Amino acid sequence: MSDTVDVKPKLKKKDFVSDQDVRWCPGCGDYAILAQVQKVFPELGIPKEDFLVVSGIGCSSRFPYYMNTYGFHSIHGRAPAVASGAKIANPNLSVWMITGDGDAMSIGGNHLIHILRRNLDVNILMFNNRIYGLTKGQYSPTSEIGKKTKSTPMGSVDHPFNPLSLAIGSGATFVARSLDRESKHLGGIVKDCNDHKGTAFVDIYQNCNIFNDGAFSEHTDRETKADTLISLIDGEPMLYGKDKNKGLRLNGSQLESIEIGDKFTIDDVLVHDVSNKSLAFYLSEITLDPNLPTPIGILYKEDKPTYDEMVNDQVTQAIKDKGEGDLDALLHMGQTWEVSE
Repeated sequence: MSDTVDVKPKLKKKDFVSDQDVRWCPGCGDYAILAQVQKVFPELGIPKEDFLVVSGIGCSSRFPYYMNTYGFHSIHGRAPAVASGAKIANPNLSVWMITGDGDAMSIGGNHLIHILRRNLDVNILMFNNRIYGLTKGQYSPTSEIGKKTKSTPMGSVDHPFNPLSLAIGSGATFVARSLDRESKHLGGIVKDCNDHKGTAFVDIYQNCNIFNDGAFSEHTDRETKADTLISLIDGEPMLYGKDKNKGLRLNGSQLESIEIGDKFTIDDVLVHDVSNKSLAFYLSEITLDPNLPTPIGILYKEDKPTYDEMVNDQVTQAIKDKGEGDLDALLHMGQTWEVSE
């Protein structure tokens, strides 16, 4: 009698495509993000039944319906609470939280900063289109000053949130940015999220072609993106431009752009270090500076014990010290009474 080994077939993208019709507007950037997640998941070596996709409310939050995994479409701004509970209850789950700039930065802001500071082993993909799409075009917490919308006909006077600065300030241990149209880059960042032990936060620039079309066109148009984007690679000089002849340097406490030539050499260009939190914050702050390129890639990463690991270590220790416990005995200990007719 020979032993047989049950070998599961290798997963493919189609294994993560659900039978639901995708109901985003034609041309929406969400399609590109969905395609990359479905492409990357089979490559992670995780059993399909161990994936959980959790969302809040918004266009992006339809995501769980389109993933053939376990999913939870929760309530507005509360996806971090659901994701936290699931991860603590079942540490083996690969938990992915899908949210939008309105869902995460407005009603869910308090929940977001606490899941970041606690450092649960959860991956957060925030679709940032700088608008409320599902409710038909109001300005959002990431909309720029002067943004004219249905709710701000004279232009927004709110100073916008900077999601990456917020994440770093909240104690996130993995902070990154990508774009819906940079598919290869986005796929790589999704893989990096999975490899990180702790809360991974990714700000994904996503075009809403109905209510905020072209919000990031300068970063995606072939003619301009070389001068408006800088791709950060750990251990490499921060270069950008069509000919990679521009770079960033730190002048005191300010980042500035320099051109390699007679005055500056490549030795004057900053080398990216994902473990340098101060540098990461400087990089996050140049996002809205029209004179400097917008950074994409991993800004910051550190190793730190995760909340779910520490909670489960406490549970294990409590059981070791006091035994498995008896729920029925617990409910009937001390003073009890019965209510009868």
